[in-house]
Amino acid sequence: MGPRIAVMGAGAVGGYVGGYLSSLGHDVTLIDPWPEHVETIRAQGLELSGMTPEECFTVQVPTMHLTELQSVSKQRPIDIAIVSVKSYDTVWATQMIAQYLAPGGYVVSLQNCINEERIASVVGWGRVVGGIAATISVDLYEPGKIRRTVPKGGASHTVFRVGEVHGRVTPRVEALAAMIAGIDSVKVTTNLWGERWSKLCVNGMRNGVSAATGLPGNALDRVEAVRRFCIRLGGEAVRVGQALGYQLEGIGKLDPEKLALASEGDVAALQEIEALMIAGSNSGARSDLQRPSMGQDMLKGRRTEIEFMNGFIAEQAASIGRSAGAHVALTDIVKRVSRGELAAAAENVMGIA
Repeated sequence: MGPRIAVMGAGAVGGYVGGYLSSLGHDVTLIDPWPEHVETIRAQGLELSGMTPEECFTVQVPTMHLTELQSVSKQRPIDIAIVSVKSYDTVWATQMIAQYLAPGGYVVSLQNCINEERIASVVGWGRVVGGIAATISVDLYEPGKIRRTVPKGGASHTVFRVGEVHGRVTPRVEALAAMIAGIDSVKVTTNLWGERWSKLCVNGMRNGVSAATGLPGNALDRVEAVRRFCIRLGGEAVRVGQALGYQLEGIGKLDPEKLALASEGDVAALQEIEALMIAGSNSGARSDLQRPSMGQDMLKGRRTEIEFMNGFIAEQAASIGRSAGAHVALTDIVKRVSRGELAAAAENVMGIA
């Protein structure tokens, strides 16, 4: 038999990946705390959709309420546990699934933020694998319905990256990558931490801004003052990552060094970065419905990950004596919008830029 896979958190990303793996014939069980979502999948299947007809299908996948997890003790142990919950739920989610791992089982963090250390605090570093979904946007827009609002990467760019925390290539990550390849393009990375920080830079310059302004993804790039604030956020995050010693990859389609220079007032770099951002928003490559995950959270009235994203960047900057003022300011703004003290509006970030 193939490995048994459990997905802790069948939201947008977890449900998308778990549903696809199940459709490819893998032994997948989804586990989620939203009762209506679980019951809808059980009754009607998980409906996945994308930007092409081939991406639209319904898959019947075993799904559990969180309260039913103890029944796994009477079943085959879990070989691969994919944790895809919000960062603030990482520790308890890992604790709940850890007791059902097979002797050689491991946990994959498929999350926005850097949570490997939290997972390792529960299962140990030897049982931790990093997973990154880059340049992807998926939305759990109704119970049992997940849509992808950007095209598949294919040959144009690599969407998924998996890697060991120690940077070596092992049979288990090669096998994991082979499974994920059925969903979209994937690579085994020897630079997990650099990849992680690069993805954090992307999220740091878009997620919180969407939450603070109420704007979807394309609109963030079309409003000049908002776009330049995003560039400042990205540049600050790049400089912090470089100072921490990370080998940064592309920030989406943006060169890290040019992004940092653009944020520091280099006119040529700013023109190049802005041209790429505007072209991306006008290309039709991503739907105007696309909204970064934190913007989705805000619309749904959910707690955001702002402390684990922009707040984390600011904390890491402070730990090495650097400033990340834009991230500090954005963290405060998003918290105020979440509490209802501010209405989401573009003006919330314009003065900072």
